Amino acid sequence: MPQIAQVAETYSSQIFWLLVFFGLVFFVVGRGMVPRVMATVGDRDKQIADDLAAAQAARDRADEEEEAWRIRENENRDKAQALVAAAKADAAAKSEKKIAAAQKRLDTKLAEAETRIAASRESALAEIEGVAAEAAQDITMRLAGVKVTKPTATKAVKEAMAHV
Repeated sequence: MPQIAQVAETYSSQIFWLLVFFGLVFFVVGRGMVPRVMATVGDRDKQIADDLAAAQAARDRADEEEEAWRIRENENRDKAQALVAAAKADAAAKSEKKIAAAQKRLDTKLAEAETRIAASRESALAEIEGVAAEAAQDITMRLAGVKVTKPTATKAVKEAMAHV
């Protein structure tokens, strides 16, 4: 079997070159490239962990700032509501004063008007009494032919108007 004899001759040479290439691959890839790749993976993992920690810290800080902002806004809202309430109370007090002053002026005008009306009524009644007294004198003169004095006619007209 010449093929087997030929294999035995080249067998040791193939093993030698196999060991040379495996050794070369082991030292180039295993000792040279793998540590760099693993270092890169480790750096990437560390960077991701650092980024996650920074993101969590930023989130916590943002939550704290948001809570502080809400507290500030609530305080500002309360202050604004207090200012609005004070302004309403102030406006109500000013309006109350203005209304009171206007009511006082209206009451004064009403009292003056009532006084003028009463005076006009008295004047009108006196005028009516005078005209009625003259008419009563004239009527008694024409109908009965009796002359009635002015004081008597005035007294009779007052008595008649008191019953009406």
